[in-house]
Amino acid sequence: MSSYELFETTADVGVRGFGSTLEEAFENAAKAMFSVMVDLSGVKEEREVEVSCEAFDEEGLLVEWLNELLALSSIEKMVFSSFEVKIDREDDVLKLKGVARGEKLDPGRHNLKTEVKAATYSMIKVVKEGDRYVAQLILDI
Repeated sequence: MSSYELFETTADVGVRGFGSTLEEAFENAAKAMFSVMVDLSGVKEEREVEVSCEAFDEEGLLVEWLNELLALSSIEKMVFSSFEVKIDREDDVLKLKGVARGEKLDPGRHNLKTEVKAATYSMIKVVKEGDRYVAQLILDI
């Protein structure tokens, strides 16, 4: 079974990350998002970038996580191919601490695909289905 999948919508693209834990589903949603942007097989894990964000619910945290990764990708001029996430609840707030691994963007070497502008709340769901978690939303492209 795949760790993520893409699904078509009218104008944008949807991503679904799967995992045996909530963290793994978030990691795979990030991988799905970057697979829309670049051929992941060509991205080396040369550098780690730390990511942190917080929200009041899992859906909000998913949007914050993916948009933070997009911002870091743009600022650092990097593409990422692997992710590690730890999510903790402190009082009423979910706090995510994560790591994104990748390398500087090299248009000559990386097979670039579609630019992703933002992760949105459209068709969002973060649920446990049976024995796996699903983290899904629509990307604005």
